[in-house]
Amino acid sequence: MKLNTLLLSGFLMMASFVQAQTCVSGIGETAPQTNFTDNEDGTVTDNTTGLIWMRCSLGQTWSDSSNTCTGDATAMTWQEALQATYGYEFAGANDWRLPNIKQLLSITEKSCVRPSINEDIFPETTSDDYWTSTPSLTDYSMAWVVAFFNSSNSLKEKDAFIYVRPVRVAD
Repeated sequence: MKLNTLLLSGFLMMASFVQAQTCVSGIGETAPQTNFTDNEDGTVTDNTTGLIWMRCSLGQTWSDSSNTCTGDATAMTWQEALQATYGYEFAGANDWRLPNIKQLLSITEKSCVRPSINEDIFPETTSDDYWTSTPSLTDYSMAWVVAFFNSSNSLKEKDAFIYVRPVRVAD
């Protein structure tokens, strides 16, 4: 009896750490699937902004067969993120870059949390901070991030390790 209780307790503790996306009905979607065109190469075009986004975070790999991202996203400092994305080669293009804060906020799904993004368009997105190219105007050691936990934004130290989603402008 004690072993069963112990196993159940352990399972419940583990289950509390597993978080699934939660969306609220009745709130208008801010990034519905109809806003995006699948380019069938691991990228999508935002029909509203004209921007092309990598469907996976940097470090992950797009899988055509399962229509998802595999592997782990790579966290890096702001300077590393700027360098890694500038001229990054993916899907036949080499003009990828780090998005500015307005661009990254444009793909957040405010009706959802954990993550606050359309998971059909951007699968396996980490519910954490993502770098923008926008530096702080008042503190040179900080830059803006977007939290895909709840679609908020804040300033973070540039030497913090944060995730990255590259963007490019359509040709």
